[in-house]
Amino acid sequence: MAGVAGLGGRLLSGSKDAELARRGVAKMLPRAARPAAPIPAGADLRIPGLTPFVTPNAEFYRVDTALVVPSVDPARWTLKIHGLVDRPVELTFADLLKRPLTEADVTLTCVSNEVGGPYAGNARWLGARLADVLREAGVRREADMLLSVSDDGWTCGTPVDVVMDGRDALLAVAMNGEVLPEAHGFPVRQVVPGLYGYVSATKWVTEIRATRFDQEEGYWTPRGWAPRGPIKTQSRIDLPHDGDKVTTGRTTVAGVAWAQHRGVDAVEVGVDGGAWRQARLADVPGLDTWRQWSLDLDLTPGRHTISVRATDATGYTQTADELPPAPDGATGYHTITVTAR
Repeated sequence: MAGVAGLGGRLLSGSKDAELARRGVAKMLPRAARPAAPIPAGADLRIPGLTPFVTPNAEFYRVDTALVVPSVDPARWTLKIHGLVDRPVELTFADLLKRPLTEADVTLTCVSNEVGGPYAGNARWLGARLADVLREAGVRREADMLLSVSDDGWTCGTPVDVVMDGRDALLAVAMNGEVLPEAHGFPVRQVVPGLYGYVSATKWVTEIRATRFDQEEGYWTPRGWAPRGPIKTQSRIDLPHDGDKVTTGRTTVAGVAWAQHRGVDAVEVGVDGGAWRQARLADVPGLDTWRQWSLDLDLTPGRHTISVRATDATGYTQTADELPPAPDGATGYHTITVTAR
């Protein structure tokens, strides 16, 4: 009991120190040199029960491997970039804030998400472009992986070519207009559109080592997960819920779909195994966010099965084949059953 009490005291102290540090950073956080365009008015359909386009920070999903959220002092934080590079780089937090910062709307998704699961969230991030820092370090041709290390020792392997292809891969310092929350990686985390978090989204990042996939592994790879994790095209029904009783006649079905860095071009809804019907799509600011959708159905009395599928901008339509999350992301249609009365 004394040990638990002591640990609790240290955690509380660390949390208070981190919050004080976050308040200090808030006063010095620069504006974006490359601000994101305003979110389109039609990005949020504002249907009660539908997941909002922007996920509030307090509701953004988390998947941690450590029992304790690291408390990192930004005044002592550094990021070391080394390995297969010509010019190793070490940045302080002050160095990072002096760089031109970019805003980007990006949906993050966890590879462990079941079809229709909750482990996805969308935010507006502010940070320095990781590709620019890597160019300064001079990543060598033979390097195909960036092994990033968290303050808590967690590691992940990110494909070099994905980070360098022009997308908004960031060393993020802010989230939805406020300093990065401690639980989401304060003071700095990685955000890479189009990759599951286990190979891209290192929180409390302190080190990035240019290396090779055939020489090193991130935390989850030896535990049975694929070394590379491009996000699969997915869709989800948010309302009604599975098992709901709905009123006979007009019923609104709505949800979100995502295909980060490809974009969602179409969402279709099927009822009781019948023909697929095209859903209405909300606007989006770019390729890297999820997209809301909705469709009004006329349901007859009785029990009905409703399924959804999405098609991305490459023309690929979700497969009906059901596979579990391991090793590289779940597949299948999200399907619910409702009873109309």
